[in-house]
Amino acid sequence: MIARHLLYQILERALWEDLHAGDLTTQAVVDPHARAVGHARAVTELVACGAEVFAGTFYRVDPGVRVERLVEDGTLVEPDTELWRVEGAATSILMAERVALNFVQRLCGIATLARRYVEAVPEGCKARITGTRKTTPGLRLLERYALRCGGAHNHRDSLGAGVLIKDNHIEAAGGVRRAIELAQERAPHTARVEVEVETLDALDEALDAGADIVMLDNFAPDEVVVAVKRARGRALLEVSGRVTLGAIPELARAGVDVISVGALTHSAPASDIALDLKPL
Repeated sequence: MIARHLLYQILERALWEDLHAGDLTTQAVVDPHARAVGHARAVTELVACGAEVFAGTFYRVDPGVRVERLVEDGTLVEPDTELWRVEGAATSILMAERVALNFVQRLCGIATLARRYVEAVPEGCKARITGTRKTTPGLRLLERYALRCGGAHNHRDSLGAGVLIKDNHIEAAGGVRRAIELAQERAPHTARVEVEVETLDALDEALDAGADIVMLDNFAPDEVVVAVKRARGRALLEVSGRVTLGAIPELARAGVDVISVGALTHSAPASDIALDLKPL
């Protein structure tokens, strides 16, 4: 679920962007008393996502419209499946149409890609697929929800949500061990300490310093196998860095705990969804 007050803030900004000067075309050619029904359907196979966002967009334009959810979020649907239906003033539907579709095409695209990555993890492997903070500015709340609809997991949602020591932090702190020691000393006791490493030697240093989680950045598959053996369960191991769909089975079988994939949000193609309007 998405917190309603936060969702409405996002919708208001998007609608202002499209409607701050009105809708010249609709106002010119559509009878203000005309009523219509819009059928939103999947043009291609996709994982449905964004019912609340779709409905909320129309409600913010006109509280008098009625939106019906026909498919639950997280459902894999075939082409030509009707996802949602909106009924009400034709002018209201036309004014909200593009913004509503922009949102759900983006969210369904992320959910669909996430599902493919999740399904690529071989049965019996413990690895979980997670997104990252590489999200569209202003839309992180929605894109994180889309990842979950696709069956993936969320990484930290903001810089204040957890300790993740990356390469530039290490440079600024004076080394892997020093960065971990400072984090252990200064971070809240409730926060686990994660550190990103780029070599097996740095992995050893992080493990010896007591890191809770170690992110293996751009490790080759054979290096990941070695890393899992060296860690021996002393820390959770996360793989990150240009992870492709084809690499998921091998990485999961190596025994890592987490595979984080920035492409799930920064490179997910939009799903094809059409809204067909019929007069009443």
